[in-house]
Amino acid sequence: MKATHLVPSLLLIAGLSGQQHLVTAGLFGPSQPRCDAPCVAGDESIMSPKEHGTSHVPVQSNLRWQCDRKVADRICNYNRHYAEYSGYWETTTFLSDPSTQDASEEKPVTFYDSNTGNPLFTAPVGRSWREFLIESRYHGWPSFRDAEVHWETVRMLPNGETVSIDGTHLGHNLPDRSGPRYCINLVSIAGNPSTDTE
Repeated sequence: MKATHLVPSLLLIAGLSGQQHLVTAGLFGPSQPRCDAPCVAGDESIMSPKEHGTSHVPVQSNLRWQCDRKVADRICNYNRHYAEYSGYWETTTFLSDPSTQDASEEKPVTFYDSNTGNPLFTAPVGRSWREFLIESRYHGWPSFRDAEVHWETVRMLPNGETVSIDGTHLGHNLPDRSGPRYCINLVSIAGNPSTDTE
């Protein structure tokens, strides 16, 4: 009987700044993340070409946390695979913003689509703000769990790409031992709430 060796596959994630990062893609090789409830699956039609890349509109002109609009537009609307560089979110005013200074389960932060202003994520839910920040720092990007996703406006495609129903590229589902983990670009969720969602 031949011995078999289990070698984790590595996935190279390249940031638009040119920095590259290796992440494990699964113990038994690349696998498709599962979309079990409450996850809502989407299909490729969501990301079909529209008036502005994969969206009908460009990113908002005044993104929260001083996120770079040019980078946001590229990542949100003209990209399916790349990400802001690891740790980018910590270089913005996100951590010093009054809305995040006293965040908690009782006073969570809602993250809005940088194109449409629709709510996409709310954190923390089912954990502390400190736990959310620790996990996000560890992975390099804001990291959300199923309970923190607004499934009315977010979809996961078969390959794990996480998108808004309006065609905004958000990031990817990179599951870990705790379950689905949505690794999301801050520039994609730095929008201001639309007047329809307030």
